[in-house]
Amino acid sequence: MLRQLGVVISVGLADSLNPSTVGPGLFLATGPRRARRVTEFTLGVFMVDLVAGLILLIGPARLLIDLVPHPQGTVRHLIEVVAGAVLIALAVTTWTARRRLARRPLPGTKAEGRSSAFVTGASLSAVELPTAAPYLAVVAGIAASPASAPEQILLVLLYNVAFVVPLLAILVALLVAGDRADPWLRRVGDWIARRWPVVLAGLLMFVGGALAILGGLGLLGRA
Repeated sequence: MLRQLGVVISVGLADSLNPSTVGPGLFLATGPRRARRVTEFTLGVFMVDLVAGLILLIGPARLLIDLVPHPQGTVRHLIEVVAGAVLIALAVTTWTARRRLARRPLPGTKAEGRSSAFVTGASLSAVELPTAAPYLAVVAGIAASPASAPEQILLVLLYNVAFVVPLLAILVALLVAGDRADPWLRRVGDWIARRWPVVLAGLLMFVGGALAILGGLGLLGRA
């Protein structure tokens, strides 16, 4: 359980640096009613990811794991190795196309008029969920673990709390520093807008490498 807890929180924190959520959060932090809109955006991201993760945990992930005729520990380690290899391949692809991708604006960073920040966050999460490889790998690993059902639900919850930590940090900065946070938020937002493909490639490489190493060590330990 402790190992699984460490993996879930570590991958969640690494995945939280995803520019597709931090970028829009910083954009909302420099607009009108910013504290309220960042809060709504964070809730939208959190709720959709949490509900989707629990549905996958109870349904498809559990069914797939039950169909595999291997010990649960071996299945979990295999999932980690395969997911790590996929993430490393995506990191290489993103790095190769970084200049072309940098010319594209991040989703959710255009003027949105009266549109709900909650709907924006929920929509971004829903659209990106099928390609959220780190999250899908974590859910599959949780489903393959020997943890009890309440423990598995808690692990999914903790991953999603870790995933919104940067958005919570933006909100805290707005509430504590107020207008004094504006220069810092703008600088970070401008940097992410220019460098987001590099940040994303680094994120994918870090998470993929960590998963592959953990899974490989686990398989060696069972050999």
